[in-house]
Amino acid sequence: MAKGKVRNRIRELRAETGGMTQSQLAEAAGATRQTIIAIEQEKYAPSLELAFRISLAFGVPFEAVFSFEP
Repeated sequence: MAKGKVRNRIRELRAETGGMTQSQLAEAAGATRQTIIAIEQEKYAPSLELAFRISLAFGVPFEAVFSFEP
């Protein structure tokens, strides 16, 4: 089975929300700054729960933050 890649728009959305910092996003989503950095750099795919919490922190639908590339 071929692996895919979870893509995200976290960096763009942080900029669009007035320059939200990684620390602010981490606090809002209940994660560590290091976890947010790894997800943003696409080195780590978040759990489904954390992905939804990140989306909620931005106030946008899940699909506006994350996508899957087969």
